[in-house]
Amino acid sequence: MTSTQNKGKAIFRVVSGNFLEMYDFMVYGFYATAIAKTFFPADSAFASLMLSLATFGAGFLMRPLGAIFLGAYIDRHGRRQGLLITLGLMAIGTLLIACVPGYNSIGLAAPLLVLLGRLLQGFSAGVELGGVSVYLAEISTPGRKGFFVSWQSASQQAAVVFAGLLGVALNHWLSPEEMGDWGWRVPFFVGCLIVPALFIIRRSLEESPEFEARKHRPSLGEVMRSIRQNFGLVLAGMALVVMTTVSFYLITAYTPTFGKSELHLTDLQSLLVTMCVGVSNFIWLPVMGSVSDRIGRKPLLVGATVLAIITAYPALSWLVAHPSFGNLLIVELWLSFLYGSYNGAMVVALTEIMPAEVRTTGFSLAYSLATATFGGFTPAACTWLIHALDNRAAPGIWLTGAAILGLIATLNLFKAKGAASGRLQTAS
Repeated sequence: MTSTQNKGKAIFRVVSGNFLEMYDFMVYGFYATAIAKTFFPADSAFASLMLSLATFGAGFLMRPLGAIFLGAYIDRHGRRQGLLITLGLMAIGTLLIACVPGYNSIGLAAPLLVLLGRLLQGFSAGVELGGVSVYLAEISTPGRKGFFVSWQSASQQAAVVFAGLLGVALNHWLSPEEMGDWGWRVPFFVGCLIVPALFIIRRSLEESPEFEARKHRPSLGEVMRSIRQNFGLVLAGMALVVMTTVSFYLITAYTPTFGKSELHLTDLQSLLVTMCVGVSNFIWLPVMGSVSDRIGRKPLLVGATVLAIITAYPALSWLVAHPSFGNLLIVELWLSFLYGSYNGAMVVALTEIMPAEVRTTGFSLAYSLATATFGGFTPAACTWLIHALDNRAAPGIWLTGAAILGLIATLNLFKAKGAASGRLQTAS
């Protein structure tokens, strides 16, 4: 077996759990309206939906804690063992959401148990992305780090497509009433059923040679001290991540809700667009990861953020003025290109700026803070902005703000010619 074959198998094994993490998040976003009616009944549909989306966002608040504690565990005990733990926590959270009876059956316990499931998912996800990204960076071949690390995000797109396909099938087989009553639970049960296979796949994962060669394994206290010393770098990394996490959740998790509630498209049309976005993301991410290996990270980061600032709000304004399946697809595919261009360079750049001894913790904390404060609340923020501003194009404002922050972070990180910036500017 060749080295390339070995590394291809390692990529598949490590991203398999990443697939489940994103699948779980997607199906919650896809069926937020049905979940709202089941667990969060309220006098108005807007209030019910906001409660459901806020619970979706609440899971992201646990990510920083997962990043710190699980990240420190992985930096001390290894990538393989920590990634098995995150998979188990994700599975428990998914099972809770799938099985909890509705509000009409058990009252307040229903939304509380759903919230607990989301918090468990968020805690595990806090280090899942970082653990996978760092592992891929450490096993990459010279000059191809961007391409290797891009498969972390690409695996998420496979989850988006799979969740979308399942949603299309369910909408074909079941009536809208059946989907609202119980059909939305089916994707969660499917997620539970694939967990055993993912455990078997991930258990065969080998530890990264770079981690095994490291003589010193930092304790939790040492990790915390290093994070405090490098917290400015973590905050800069957080700002860098905001653009990618906002754009991702806008074009995937929020699309079904936006298409149905604001553009008055059918569930099937919105899910088909989301599937196309997932395919588009899956193509652009490794392509742009490879491009960043050739030309460096900065050109892609700057170019994507500038284009987003210029086009995001005008594109959404045009869409709401001319709502249709085709126009939603055009706008979403454009935003997918911007996301793929930015994220293809951003994730690998984030692994490169973090100190090696706390790479998983630092990466995960930066990513988790961005997701907890901006990205995870994108569906709720967009829904509120539309309502508050009486402007259905308001999600474009949210994305523009994220792009501005990403541009500032990029220029700040690349301004200095020190060691960290030098690693970023040189294609690794």
